Amino acid sequence: MIEEQEQRHHYGFEGNGVSREQQTELIRMHLPLVEFVVDKVAPNVPAFLSRDDLKGAAMTGLMEAANRFDPSRGFQFKTFAEHRMRGAIFDEMRKMDWFSRSMREKQSRLHRVMHEEEERLGRMPDELELARAMDLTLESYRQLLSEVGHLGCVSLNQTLGDSGEGDTFQDTLEDHRATKPQDSLENSEMTAVMAEQLEKLSEKERLVVSLYYYEDLSQKEIAEVLELTEGRISQLHSQALHKLKVKMDKALE
Repeated sequence: MIEEQEQRHHYGFEGNGVSREQQTELIRMHLPLVEFVVDKVAPNVPAFLSRDDLKGAAMTGLMEAANRFDPSRGFQFKTFAEHRMRGAIFDEMRKMDWFSRSMREKQSRLHRVMHEEEERLGRMPDELELARAMDLTLESYRQLLSEVGHLGCVSLNQTLGDSGEGDTFQDTLEDHRATKPQDSLENSEMTAVMAEQLEKLSEKERLVVSLYYYEDLSQKEIAEVLELTEGRISQLHSQALHKLKVKMDKALE
């Protein structure tokens, strides 16, 4: 205990947070994360948001992460900062109200049909089955996925269920390389549920999710690995996220 206190004092940790000097150092050391996060989210944001807009929001997230970082919780700062930076970018999108009412209605219908078809089939439907259930051609269905794909990404930073509090969707996409606190049974259970639902995705959907969230590959890199177009990767990514959102909300009920 004494040794831990000495280490916290040596590195500038004060109470449950860090000193202002340590905050400044954390920001300086992790500035490359700004470009990294922007590169990751750029394919999934509206065209009217410039790269400078994204970088500004990511920088805000980085500074907020440094201000709120609590080393006693067992998280690596890099993991914590990336989550905050993504959240700041998506918060900026919400402020600009870029997602129209018609797109929200399309997203709601997609989730409803996914749920209904799963109940009818006893499993999560594939894209052809979903297209038929929505009275769409496969091409039109994939276009719908592209249109609502942005909301799929935003929803990663929204809380699960309708309470507005608690874990976010992205919190359950565990980074197995990061140090995780072991004192939260609820978080462990939620992660286990997510792992179970991931197994129910198609092989390509699982690969896209794994490469994107666990291996930190961009959509362009994933497209090269799977020998598909970036547009197709975006559609698979969108479909996987919406399936997971439907399943996780149902699991919480």
